Amino acid sequence: MSLVNGLPVHVLLVHFVVVLVPLTALALVVSALWPSAARRMGLVLPVLALVTLASVPLTTQAGEWLERHVTGNALIRRHAELGDGLLPWALGLFVLASAVWWTTRRTPAQQAGARSASVVRIAAAVLSVAVAAGAVVDVYRIGDSGAKAAWQGGFSKTATGSGDGDG
Repeated sequence: MSLVNGLPVHVLLVHFVVVLVPLTALALVVSALWPSAARRMGLVLPVLALVTLASVPLTTQAGEWLERHVTGNALIRRHAELGDGLLPWALGLFVLASAVWWTTRRTPAQQAGARSASVVRIAAAVLSVAVAAGAVVDVYRIGDSGAKAAWQGGFSKTATGSGDGDG
């Protein structure tokens, strides 16, 4: 699918990525730092991360279609290059979300006796913060480059006077 109601699918799908990646990153960090929050979230955390992961290649493929149907320039190429780098971050979010969910399924009493559980939890928390931060920064960079590619020279800082009077 390349168009929906005359709009490129990429323009629509990108909104899912822009919302889901930071939401998944936030849920992951909260869950990794507070195991009780992870237990309350349950299976929602890895499912959210899986949906996020699936949305990235769909959006990228739609973007590649769009790239072939617009006049290419350096800004579009830069946006496409940055977009190709998001999948590893989304995969990292999914793997860590699954690991956090898996390690917090046990009750606190079951985890209390295992010293290795603390080490795993600390490692998961540190990795979760790092991957979440990287994913959010990457989404920001990709979005910024996409906005520049789409809007560069496409608007005026002053009103053109051709509007309907709603200024």
